[in-house]
Amino acid sequence: MVVERLDGWLVELGMEPVERAEREGIISRDLILDGRRRQDIRMTLIVDESVGLICWVHYAPPLNDSFRVSYRRFLRWNDEFPFAKFALSEDERPVLISEVPIERLDRDALGSAVARLLALCDLLLDDSVRWLWPGADKAPAPARPSRQAALFDRYPAAIAELSPALPELHSADARAGAAR
Repeated sequence: MVVERLDGWLVELGMEPVERAEREGIISRDLILDGRRRQDIRMTLIVDESVGLICWVHYAPPLNDSFRVSYRRFLRWNDEFPFAKFALSEDERPVLISEVPIERLDRDALGSAVARLLALCDLLLDDSVRWLWPGADKAPAPARPSRQAALFDRYPAAIAELSPALPELHSADARAGAAR
C-alpha cells in the first residue's frame, strides 16, 4: 500500500513530518519545508488510496485586501502553471495545490511534486510579499541555506522551467553552508 510507504519516502527525501494524522483511511503529513528563497513553507500531504496524493501548500495568511486584485493574480497563475492550482480555503487563506494520481504515486513523483511547489513559491515570492509580509517592500533574505537543497538537486528536471536563477541560488546555498 502506498500509504505505508509514504513515511519511508519522506525519510529518503529528507523531509520530516511535524504532524501526522489518519482518519477513515486517509492519511496526512504536515511538513515545514524551505524553498531556496522562501523558508518555513507549511505543506500538508494528503493520501487517499482510491484517489492519490494532494500536496497542499499553506501559501499565505488569510487575505484582507480587496480580493479582486488577488483573485485576478491567482487566476493568471493557474493559467501559467498547469501542474499546480491556487485556491482559497474556507478562511480566505490562499493555498497552492498539486495532485498525483494514485497509479503514478511513488517516491520520485512525490519528490518532484514537492520540489515543483517549493520552486513555484520561490518564483512567485516577489509577487507575494504583500500577502506574506504586509507593509514590506521585499521579502527578507533567507536566514539559512535551504533544508531542501538536496531535494532540488535530486529533481532538477522537475524545476528547470521554474528556476531560471537556480544555479545562482544553488551557489548562494553552498556559500552559506560553507560559512557555517
